[in-house]
Amino acid sequence: MLYKDKLKGILNKERWGQVNKQLLAKMISEYMYEDMIQPQVISESDLTAYRLVINQHKSYQFLVKKRYFDSFDVRADSIEIVEDGDVKEAVSAIEFLLDLQQLIAMSPETVSHLIKELNHTLLADAHIAREESPSSDQLIHEDYAWLEGEMTGHPWITYNKGRIGFGYDDYLAYAPEQQQEVKLLWIAVHRRRASFLSVQSLSYEALIDQELSTHEKEQFTSELTKYGVQSEDYYFMPVHVWQWKNVIIQQFAEDIANEYIIPIGEGKDNYLPQQSIRTLVNQSNHMKNHVKLPMSILNTLVYRGLPSERTVIAPQITEFIKGIYEKDSFLKNKCRVILPGEIASINVDHHYYDQVKQAPYQYHEMLGVIFRESIYSYLEEGEQAITLAALLHEDKQGKPFIQSLIENSDLSADKWMDDLFQVVMEPLLHFLYQYGTVFSPHGQNTILVLKDHKPHRLAVKDFVDDVNISDQPFEELYGLTDELKQVLRSEPPEGLTQFIFTGLFICHLRYLASIMDNHQLLSEREFWDKLTRAITDYQNKFPQLEERFKLFDFFKEEFTKLCLNRNRMIDYGYEDGEDRPHASEFGKVTNALAHLSVK
Repeated sequence: MLYKDKLKGILNKERWGQVNKQLLAKMISEYMYEDMIQPQVISESDLTAYRLVINQHKSYQFLVKKRYFDSFDVRADSIEIVEDGDVKEAVSAIEFLLDLQQLIAMSPETVSHLIKELNHTLLADAHIAREESPSSDQLIHEDYAWLEGEMTGHPWITYNKGRIGFGYDDYLAYAPEQQQEVKLLWIAVHRRRASFLSVQSLSYEALIDQELSTHEKEQFTSELTKYGVQSEDYYFMPVHVWQWKNVIIQQFAEDIANEYIIPIGEGKDNYLPQQSIRTLVNQSNHMKNHVKLPMSILNTLVYRGLPSERTVIAPQITEFIKGIYEKDSFLKNKCRVILPGEIASINVDHHYYDQVKQAPYQYHEMLGVIFRESIYSYLEEGEQAITLAALLHEDKQGKPFIQSLIENSDLSADKWMDDLFQVVMEPLLHFLYQYGTVFSPHGQNTILVLKDHKPHRLAVKDFVDDVNISDQPFEELYGLTDELKQVLRSEPPEGLTQFIFTGLFICHLRYLASIMDNHQLLSEREFWDKLTRAITDYQNKFPQLEERFKLFDFFKEEFTKLCLNRNRMIDYGYEDGEDRPHASEFGKVTNALAHLSVK
């Protein structure tokens, strides 16, 4: 039977219970943070005991370590169900979801789709929990692209590997944790249908010379001659195998029939998918561009396509960001921040969906490509790149990846964290305060460059989706073209500050603080003290920006609470609207930085 032996090695009662308990603890923690459930305190000491009453017959009990920023660290092995007086271990995340229907106003459609996403997530977690996975001591020596396959997904979103649209065969072939290299298919798209844009220093011909060998170009051109067309009338572009089979053939059949799109062959290079699945790193030649391709699967809130207007404008955003860097000695010479640019893009709109007013956004994101500079092309001798997300990894024995780094760095945990915050915060704050420009520096976009296992430099990527600008009349933003202003999101001060506050502090650092505290590497209080000090140290270097420190204030008593699980479960559900869903706003979050003495 298909996959019989594979499933026997992955799915067993013990492992299924283990991954369910871990996911259940995450669900309780995040639903408490997002105020979707309000369990009662039973007793308080170092760990607080809670009870969540479902109905008069059933409740959940569990132990929690309370954390800063109104957060909760639920201990997975403590979760019990009390039902009609009987106590049993809680081992089903989906049973918990179904119980929550009595407490949370979720539609039957939402609950049903969530069951599907949670089942996909649990199956992926069971694969990840395989016994032969490397230890943290081994992983710190691994390559950037390969290391991505060892990660476990978004730390906050509970349905983080839902991947609606994948079959099990697709999962085994294309999921990053499977660490399977893939080849890209190439098509030729008529220039009447496609838009090519690039940074000024790069032509289409030069890009193709970088991406394809002479033999490949000759082979692909030969394919076009079989159709009796001229190659100069077409753009060559890569597509993902999954997208070709599941979307492009079906939805662009008319363009294929009319030879506006012509399949021309398979590229020779091998690529590894990263955590976003649609971003691929060239393994045949690390210096070649990383490639970002649409894959019309639903994962972590959105379909993983490429928004057409942002795809087209990507190279201009790169020139804007790099223009700031080139003129700023602090960013260029002191921080030496790395900005892997999105240097070229090709976008193909759909002839019919493009005419439908308010069509669901997924139909405007089906065919395109973004070429991003390789992180490897920026690394100097002795430097190693990892995503910030890697710092949250713990191996099967429970040892944190960051602990292995610290042990091999000859630094104390105290000094290592000081260096980390300086490396990460200074360039992010400088872009924000000096230029009214902010990235979304979550764990996947933010790359930490290590040297001798120590924090050394910062790299930031994904400009096209996650660069935003201030709505204030800053002189530094006067030169932006109207075209850029239409695509980049302009935000009021708190909205802009939120990209760092929520994107970095809430979405990443609160988990890292818990890991450091749980493993006695650094207390939670010391952790946030150090972050506070890093912000004030930067501000002391640039006193002339004092008014902007007040405008983008990281020391406010509270911030609007942005919620990611609530968006799917209550506010947006599985609606297929014209705009991508964004984080929900609900209530306020207490800002721990406002109460620390070192600021």
